[in-house]
Amino acid sequence: MTDKPLTVRDLIEPAIMKAGGWVNTHAHADRAFTLSEKVLEIRRTYSLQQKWDVLDQLKRNSTEEDYYRRFCQFFELMISQGVTAMGTFVDIDPQSEDRAIKAGLRAREHYQDQITVKFANQTLKGVIDPEARAWFDRGAQVVDIIGALPKRDERDYGRGEEAFDIIMETAKKYGKMVHAHVDQFNTSDEYESEMLCSKTIEHGMQGRVVGIHGISIAAHSQKYRSRLYKLMKEAKVMMVTCPTAWIDTRRSNTIGLSHNSMTPVDELIPAGVTVALGTDNVCDAMVPWCSGDMWHELQLLATGCRFDDFDNLVRIATVNGRKVLGLIPYDKKAAA
Repeated sequence: MTDKPLTVRDLIEPAIMKAGGWVNTHAHADRAFTLSEKVLEIRRTYSLQQKWDVLDQLKRNSTEEDYYRRFCQFFELMISQGVTAMGTFVDIDPQSEDRAIKAGLRAREHYQDQITVKFANQTLKGVIDPEARAWFDRGAQVVDIIGALPKRDERDYGRGEEAFDIIMETAKKYGKMVHAHVDQFNTSDEYESEMLCSKTIEHGMQGRVVGIHGISIAAHSQKYRSRLYKLMKEAKVMMVTCPTAWIDTRRSNTIGLSHNSMTPVDELIPAGVTVALGTDNVCDAMVPWCSGDMWHELQLLATGCRFDDFDNLVRIATVNGRKVLGLIPYDKKAAA
């Protein structure tokens, strides 16, 4: 009998476990595993921005126990893969109110000896609308990380920059990190990562701010990207990539650079920017095809970006993830 063929996974995953295990830095566990025929129809016919509001019915109809069940399922999925730390956004808004975060806190306590969980508040309704702002303020006191979706306030009110200010000021008030969804639409019309960096420096939040996705960065010219990477390094802004979540971006007739719909990790890492890995949504209306498989996410990242630096891939999956979540580095001696 011949020996089992060696795969890339055989080379990388043991190193990931030795470095403290997988770290999933971005998810939406409160909405995980909500697939149905109706949900799939939403997936096929609605744009991302339309889905932000279509989710309202799901959130209104979900009880605290519904949310608790989803959190538990998600945490168990992560634990089964060797994930030792994770971050998840939680809907705290006029529809979910505080049911989701209450359930999440209960589930976190139940699994606290198996996985470290950090919560961020999702702001699908933005922070400008008075009712949405009230829930944002309430959530900011409970979560570990201040979450942000500035595009919502830019789309609805043309006040994206003001939303950035509110997010940063709130984070400073409570001494918390910021995780902000930025540049999600794979177009050169977006400059949110640049705005995030500028606001980070303006508010003195260097080293405490994380951009999520950054898909549109690759749509810009090399000259612009180089300037942006320098600004990111100056602001010490980190980035989270969730490959499966954006690989299915629709075709566009816009003429532009040849690029895919992925965070340009192959450029960010050499530029000195900290990059970490996330699953984003799992089996829901946003990303029905994502099963929450950490190895799949890393594999897609490596192939999509043609990034074969094994040492840095391990860091992206482990060390960088802990840094992005504001956790202390993994102590090998203590673990032993």
